[in-house]
Amino acid sequence: MKLDAKVLRYMSAEEFRVLTAVEMGSKNHDVVPTTLIAQIAGLRHGGSHKLLGELAKRNLVARVKNARYDGYRLTYGGYDYLALKTFAKRESIYSVGNQIGVGKESDIYIVANEEESQHVLKIHRWNRLGRVSFRAIKSKRDYLNRRKSASWMYMSRLAAMKEYAFMKVLHENGFPVPTPIDQVRHCIVMELINAYPLRQISEVKDPGKLYSDLMNIIVRLANYGLIHGDFNEFNILVKENSEPVLIDFPQMVSTSHPNAEWYFNRDVECIRRYFLRKYGYESMLYPKFHLDINREFDLDVQVAASGFTKQHQQELEQYQAELNEFQDQTEGSPLSRDEDPEPKNINRTYSAHRDITEIRSISTNLSLPATRLTDVEIKKRVTQSLSKKNRKLQNNTTHSSHKRNQAKGKEKRKAAEVARYGGRDGSIFD
Repeated sequence: MKLDAKVLRYMSAEEFRVLTAVEMGSKNHDVVPTTLIAQIAGLRHGGSHKLLGELAKRNLVARVKNARYDGYRLTYGGYDYLALKTFAKRESIYSVGNQIGVGKESDIYIVANEEESQHVLKIHRWNRLGRVSFRAIKSKRDYLNRRKSASWMYMSRLAAMKEYAFMKVLHENGFPVPTPIDQVRHCIVMELINAYPLRQISEVKDPGKLYSDLMNIIVRLANYGLIHGDFNEFNILVKENSEPVLIDFPQMVSTSHPNAEWYFNRDVECIRRYFLRKYGYESMLYPKFHLDINREFDLDVQVAASGFTKQHQQELEQYQAELNEFQDQTEGSPLSRDEDPEPKNINRTYSAHRDITEIRSISTNLSLPATRLTDVEIKKRVTQSLSKKNRKLQNNTTHSSHKRNQAKGKEKRKAAEVARYGGRDGSIFD
């Protein structure tokens, strides 16, 4: 959904009060009853009903039809407006600019404060797969307790909380990440960096130096107790002086995670594959989890102390796994960016532990035996097709003639009535 903040300045305090009431009611209701919205908002039933109509016209709430009761549900537009209103009160955002990026789970916009300093607004959108995905796995989500109906809001807020917490801790410890500014609900405001994504850079002056810097960042993160989990060309920015900057932290995990080694090796292998494919650079030197990692700090403990607890992490990971499983079952879509599926707490030998001299893409051509039809079978199929076509044409002709006969009969009956009663008052026959 595209963010349109033009109407925000014209909305009244009562409208935001009703919008907040819909958000509060969404915790326990998929469709919030109108009477409950009026009760939470503290307005008269007629007043809240009128305001709900205005909010529905602006696509901030949606009225659900064919429900057992009259009610509304909060849309992403309404959730965005609630976050922007809070940002405006905190003076974090004064104006909203153009959209500069879009991803699988987020939208990126340019914003500015009252001093006209430009920042980045990242809006997490966890219903990118559609609301059907969330409804299909409701029965499994016992870990959300009473938040089952508001899963997309809750998960979007958890993803924003996680990214902001990790970004703040990494920035305080000198890692190359954007400066975090503020976080509300499912939105994050951060520093705007003049850099380009690594995937958009076709040539690098010194690929060896950039490769070494990225590997050092992976090792340093692990020594501080963290693993990025999605360390690839999409989540790395490169400045004009070739310094890398890390972004996008919703998949970051602790080195104490059961699959920490697998995540670490996947990050390393993503960089090795990309540099070989894009720049033709390959190094036989790359870090290994057991040999090069010596945990010195506990940044994961600091993240838990900031408010994003292990319980939140488990909820987010479990929901991510269920969404991926649902997508694989329904669509059968391949994993993006050449990633392997996450193992279920198993120890496996990853390809990064071996010295790979070249990477080849293997394609298999499957030839299926063709069945040859005889002349008799061909004539039989042609005859069946022609007879089916003739029957369809005959049915259409019969139906058309029946409709014409009905129209003629109706006209005859009308003419008979006019002839019988029309001359009594002289209105038709003079």
